Amino acid sequence: MSSWRHDSLKASPSEPLPVVIIGNGPSGICLSYLLSGHIPYVKPGAVHPHPLLQRKLAEAPGVSILDQDLEYLSEGLEGRSQSPVALLFDALLRPDTDFGGNMDSVLSWKRQKELAVPHLVLGRNLPGGAWHSIEGSMVTLSQGQWMSLPDLQVKDWMRKKCRGLRNSRATAGDIALYYRDYVTKKGLSQNFVSGAVVTAVEWAKTEHGASEAQVPRPLFQVRGYLTAKDHSRQPFSLWARNVVLATGTFDSPAMLGIPGETLPFVHHELSALEAALRAGTVNPASDPVLIVGAGLSAADAVLFARHYNIQVIHAFRRSVHDPGLVFNQLPKMLYPEYHKVQQMMREQSISSPSPYKGYRSLPEHRPLLFKEDHQAVFQDPQGGQQLFGVSMVLVLIGSHPNLSYLPRAGADLVIDPDQPLSPKRNPIDVDPFTHESTHQEGLYALGPLAGDNFVRFVQGGALAAASSLLRKETRKPP
Repeated sequence: MSSWRHDSLKASPSEPLPVVIIGNGPSGICLSYLLSGHIPYVKPGAVHPHPLLQRKLAEAPGVSILDQDLEYLSEGLEGRSQSPVALLFDALLRPDTDFGGNMDSVLSWKRQKELAVPHLVLGRNLPGGAWHSIEGSMVTLSQGQWMSLPDLQVKDWMRKKCRGLRNSRATAGDIALYYRDYVTKKGLSQNFVSGAVVTAVEWAKTEHGASEAQVPRPLFQVRGYLTAKDHSRQPFSLWARNVVLATGTFDSPAMLGIPGETLPFVHHELSALEAALRAGTVNPASDPVLIVGAGLSAADAVLFARHYNIQVIHAFRRSVHDPGLVFNQLPKMLYPEYHKVQQMMREQSISSPSPYKGYRSLPEHRPLLFKEDHQAVFQDPQGGQQLFGVSMVLVLIGSHPNLSYLPRAGADLVIDPDQPLSPKRNPIDVDPFTHESTHQEGLYALGPLAGDNFVRFVQGGALAAASSLLRKETRKPP
């Protein structure tokens, strides 16, 4: 750790950091890039294919995007995100991607050190966040080009690494390395602290100087610990004027809430199957591995197990024909491996002959109990019970953000305080054009915490937050 970072972790209330970012995944990396003085401008002579957006961009030539009215620029844009600034930044970075084109970005980037805002990015893992926890051979759901961060295309990075995209998509391992490399190549490393676990964020009002008419603004205290290579813990406590939450959704796996779920052979991460294979506790001669879930993580587990000839029982509560199943929403040509899992789910069920050796599908089955003797009890669609012997269980039914470090675990920050935090249904309530919390000044949320679940669109939240923070911290006129 550099002396700058070491000193920053001891920031005092009298000399707080301007910004602390909690989470070092794509959202946190993108925001760090913007706060480090990398400023986006429209390239001279560039013409955007969206006529209305082009007309608006032409009204302010030579003015950085961060200094323009993001609400005005994003008005009228449509796409696959509910966030207007996400659609705007995506349109600027990838102008015609939704129409199958590969037009270059209309943005150019200028380094303006005088506009840099001192900040710190705290993360449990290496830069890239949860991408380092995903099995490296898994292929991304999104196209590789959509995983890119500003001013360094994934395809260009992979070409220099002598790697290639598979059906326009990259492996999770390549993307994790790309994000880590991005931080290094863009000169951001001094802002990042890995192995940092935040345990508490608290805030209080503080009086400012006479020039600000004694207007109280919040001051945040961020506490936690650093994990060393020998697994020892070094506590830290620092102060900041603004805190950005960018921790994603992979902290707490969703639970079934049934008896036996805490037994040692029941797991909630695909990595447990990888470890069992390495240890030899699961092999092709073992009892089947039970995989519970019908999302992409469960599909990845099925594919992984099939690759190693591991027997699989695949149970899920929905019908295979349910339009809500993610497999029924993916184009067959772009996602052939997920289509294969969908085909197996449809054609191989408990009541039909087996066209797929070593795989059994249990649609519309609800798990009731896991027993110590490695038996799994299910309720079938007719209300009866089914019993299966298994070697291990993978419950892969999603995950939840862990905001236990916030007062009341962030329950007061969501759109509906009577409902639990959910990235899809009840995210943190933010101003869509600044990503600042509507309930707490100085607190920002990015990515899935604010309802943006794809890397392609989380960067818009970083743009919105950077614009707001630059105005605050450099006192730029609106």
